[in-house]
Amino acid sequence: MSTVPSPRSAEAAARAVAQGVEADLSIELPGREPVSARAYGQRAKGDVAPLVLHFHGGTFVCGGLDNGRNVARLLAGAGAVVVSLAYPLAPQSPFPEPIEVGYAALEWLYKQRTKLGGKGAKVYLAGEEAGGNLTAAVALIARDRAYPPVAGQILLSPMLDPCAGTASLRNATSDEPECRWASGWKKYLNGPSSTVHPYAVPSGSLRLSSLAPALVLVGADDAMRDEALTFAGRLRAAGIEVTSSVLPSASNWPKALYDPESTGCVDCAATVQQHFREFFSATMPPTVPSGAAANHPS
Repeated sequence: MSTVPSPRSAEAAARAVAQGVEADLSIELPGREPVSARAYGQRAKGDVAPLVLHFHGGTFVCGGLDNGRNVARLLAGAGAVVVSLAYPLAPQSPFPEPIEVGYAALEWLYKQRTKLGGKGAKVYLAGEEAGGNLTAAVALIARDRAYPPVAGQILLSPMLDPCAGTASLRNATSDEPECRWASGWKKYLNGPSSTVHPYAVPSGSLRLSSLAPALVLVGADDAMRDEALTFAGRLRAAGIEVTSSVLPSASNWPKALYDPESTGCVDCAATVQQHFREFFSATMPPTVPSGAAANHPS
């Protein structure tokens, strides 16, 4: 189902990025309630910026626009225009509702790409923790539906293993009476069949070929470290271009990434933004000088 762009939300986002201010939006999606979002970044007239749809963390069950602030600002600081989405949460909206809303928002963003990112802007997906799962899932949907083209997927401590049994997760939760990630998975997956659905659990997909290039970042003591690196390896084995890195200075990930009371990544912000810049540079074609545009094939 294609979205019907809302001029009000598109124009508000365009004004915000032209002025370099953060602005709350309401994106109208066909057949659904409007979804809230927030625009970040600044684009000077005539420039082309990577355009990112961002999904915040929160174990599928909590969070909102404020929880997307830390990562969205890091992306904007790396030169991107970002639209961070307040997707519906479980258990009121279990799988597949969050990813269908995410995909509809991706369609909307793609139709606004020239207005928001400039002529020739490429569209990316990004997310941390549960938002990393949604990022990977929406990338799969976009591939399977052959629209819209996604230039890259950025996965920060992605939440990918419903078994919640990796060594890194056990080490991170050894003192907790209940694993919040296992609890989040239980509320997100609406039945046994969802546990084997590739859109619910992208890391379990048997077909990972032809996906967008990926950037996978985790912390050294990150609960999501092992499942994220395993997924990065599976993507490579499927022929996908993947850059992955364990950042020793990234402490308290993934929670620090989406905790509104945290600055997110004080010690590692410069490193993370450099990874973002290099990823955008590697996946965006060079901008054609305006004087040569007439002779450039369309």
